[in-house]
Amino acid sequence: MMSISFFSVDLTDYNSDSGSTFKNTIRAIMWEAGKPNVSDYFPVLRFLDLQGIRRRTGKYIRILDEIFNKIIDQKLLVLQSGEGNSGKPSDLLDVILDPSHESGIQLQRHEINTLLKDFFAAGTDTSSSTVEWAMAELLHNPSKMTKAQQEISTIIGKDRLIKETDIVRLPYLQAIVKETLRLHPPVPFLVPHKAVVDVKMHNFVVPKDAQVIVNVWAMGRDPTIWMDPISFNPERFLDSKVDYRGQDFELIPFGSGRRSCPGLPLAHRMVHLIVGLLVQSFDWKLENGMRLEDLNMEEELGFTLAKATGFRAIPTNRH
Repeated sequence: MMSISFFSVDLTDYNSDSGSTFKNTIRAIMWEAGKPNVSDYFPVLRFLDLQGIRRRTGKYIRILDEIFNKIIDQKLLVLQSGEGNSGKPSDLLDVILDPSHESGIQLQRHEINTLLKDFFAAGTDTSSSTVEWAMAELLHNPSKMTKAQQEISTIIGKDRLIKETDIVRLPYLQAIVKETLRLHPPVPFLVPHKAVVDVKMHNFVVPKDAQVIVNVWAMGRDPTIWMDPISFNPERFLDSKVDYRGQDFELIPFGSGRRSCPGLPLAHRMVHLIVGLLVQSFDWKLENGMRLEDLNMEEELGFTLAKATGFRAIPTNRH
């Protein structure tokens, strides 16, 4: 959805070599970003790059630059030739590259590349891991899957697929997404912050320039806040006004305040819509007769919280 919206190219196409390279590169960047780096604790060692993190990350960034440069070059050729969508921009990159567009946006090539890397590094692996966790939890708890399917059939019917505007009418689907984000926040420690002044909190002092990391993974599993915190139980949100948009501090998978995730509105739409469509359109079972209790639900910690091992599920068309 993101790549099509940005430049009308599906970078997740399984039949495309560039699609496979793109996905693997994004995953690799997230893995490197989440590694403990000795240079963070001993800045004098920063230039030595003892763990090779800077070298490997630089290689992955160059791969993304090559992918994006090819797309930008193709777009420029279309714009210069006058071909395309009757002179109307069809995606965000068209708007950025067209100097005559009313938006007035004019960016240099390296600025566009940086913008695209920021968008995709922050928005692809995080959303896809949330969808993967939601489906894993629903497969692991088939009664929850059935309840979600029944809600969609009752409210939406069987004659059409759900749309973005239907999300507000599907409280159980919303509860599934909230419960997934509680148990499996896409960025378990959020993005690190730095204190700009000395701050006193209760009996603790956070000194100026100290790096502050918020462990939202632990907050989502705190037994003093959540009843039976390890269980996947979307029903806990049905009669609750707790939301994840930054106002309820027991559930802040996207952070809060001015430094909260700018991609929250897009992630909200994407995750609900994708999970909803997968649940509405198909019945699911694990491949090769795997038992539910054998589904590995362990986590792999990087910058994002991915499943430690993937899984295969077999879809059967419901309609």
